[in-house]
Amino acid sequence: MAERKHIGHIGIVLFPDVEELDAVGPWEVLAAWTKFFPDDGYTISCLSSSGGLVQCAKGLALHAHHSFADAPKLDVLIYPGGQGTRPQLQNQDVLDWVRRQRAEVPLMASVCTGSLVYAAAGLLSHRPATTHWASLEMLAELDPTIVVRPDERFVDDGDIITAAGVSAGIDMALHLVARLASPERAREVRRYIQYDPVPPG
Repeated sequence: MAERKHIGHIGIVLFPDVEELDAVGPWEVLAAWTKFFPDDGYTISCLSSSGGLVQCAKGLALHAHHSFADAPKLDVLIYPGGQGTRPQLQNQDVLDWVRRQRAEVPLMASVCTGSLVYAAAGLLSHRPATTHWASLEMLAELDPTIVVRPDERFVDDGDIITAAGVSAGIDMALHLVARLASPERAREVRRYIQYDPVPPG
């Protein structure tokens, strides 16, 4: 009898005033991957503190599949950014939850100012990281030991990946597909979503 393949779960955190593309960009990449290539062994869902509808920064409402309490055991957690991260930097309940995830989740990722929450929770101490260009100074202020990488689209430091602002989450998610499956798979997903940006000029 064939051994049942491990199913890895990827969770994207939602919270009030999350930046829409920070969450939906990685969702599009990773949901396309998990839907069309289920044999790769991963699933994806969104989670929030209490589950249900979450109002985003620009008015879009997203529905979290799970609350923190009933979410499946995660292999990857993605923390988006947005104005909603600012009050979280002083919220000990949020920071304690993030620290608990760090102890349990093998791979933590952030998009945009989600890395500020990781920094405030102490996850990025003495590590390279990035964030939205307008928040690079704040990242350094939250933890002066962080090696800030201002010019990188994303920074992969093994068990923590931080992405720069907003659309950089798409690049980071494609990198995740390459890490968890293969570079060829990432190319297939990239072609499917027709993501081939040309810098403005």
